[in-house]
Amino acid sequence: MNKVFATVIAIVLTMPCMAQSQKRLQEEAARKEAEKSPTAVTLSQRARSQYTAQTAVPEEVTWRRDIYRELDLRKEKNAALYYPERPLGDRVNFFTLVFNLILDGRIKAYEYGLDGNERFSNDNLLDIENMLRKSYIDYTRDPKDSTRFVVDIKDIPSNEIGKYYIKESNYLDQMSNYHTKVTAICPVMVSGDPGNEEKKPMFWLNYDEISPYLGQTPVMTSSFNNTSNMSLDDYFVMGCYDGDIYKTSNLRNTPLMDYCDTDSALQAERQNIEDQLSDFQSGLWNEKQKTAAEEAKASSEAEERKQTGSERQPREKKEKEPKPERAPRPASQGERIGVHR
Repeated sequence: MNKVFATVIAIVLTMPCMAQSQKRLQEEAARKEAEKSPTAVTLSQRARSQYTAQTAVPEEVTWRRDIYRELDLRKEKNAALYYPERPLGDRVNFFTLVFNLILDGRIKAYEYGLDGNERFSNDNLLDIENMLRKSYIDYTRDPKDSTRFVVDIKDIPSNEIGKYYIKESNYLDQMSNYHTKVTAICPVMVSGDPGNEEKKPMFWLNYDEISPYLGQTPVMTSSFNNTSNMSLDDYFVMGCYDGDIYKTSNLRNTPLMDYCDTDSALQAERQNIEDQLSDFQSGLWNEKQKTAAEEAKASSEAEERKQTGSERQPREKKEKEPKPERAPRPASQGERIGVHR
């Protein structure tokens, strides 16, 4: 009886250890399975705040202007987002990376509405299956989770993404520091000839959600220097891309092409907006330089006065009290007193 009781106690005590061991084995197997994919970027919550150079736009700013740019991947500066066209070993391009992150449920994608504006809310989340069908992308359902979709990496149309739309926020913070920040990105499928191309925007991405993953992804930015000397996050934060303005945030939500009748008028309007931003920033820096120069001059003069001792307050001179008049000395015997008239 005692032996049976001891055996039962031993089994009960070892069950938690066996469960923990089995859980660890399952987690290890899942980790190894994830590492088989070249796009598997896993980040903890702590890492998400560490692997990005991007900072969120403050809720309170003194000035802000939002503009939308079109990044043509045929331009040299934008080729970093296109290369490699197809997966090359463990290297994939920007679209393949974010596409797999969406399928894995690690980042959210949002519908591209009729007005072309981004709206990052739960009621505007992307219908992934509908997007796959409209884009003619072959997919299957995950046998372990029917709500998730599986796409073979060779079926991801990364070579059909010819452009990206990005939204930039230019703003002044409370300390009057000027910032330019990418806040949204939309991949655009392009078909047809350059003169008669058809654009199909796919979805919007919130840059703040994807930036930690981009910070872990190296990118080659030059055909001359083939080293991957920066991350995709650095690429966007440092403004290494080249994009033409196609819209600004305005009350009527009007793109430039709606009021620019000719190509020359469109180019002139784009340059006008670029000049406005540049002049605003230049004027801001000139004002700061003027203030800094005045402060430096005042500090230098104060230091000079201190060294020469001119800062010492002069002593007040005491007024001399008038001397009392002497009484006339009585004349001695035989001495004459002169009287001046």
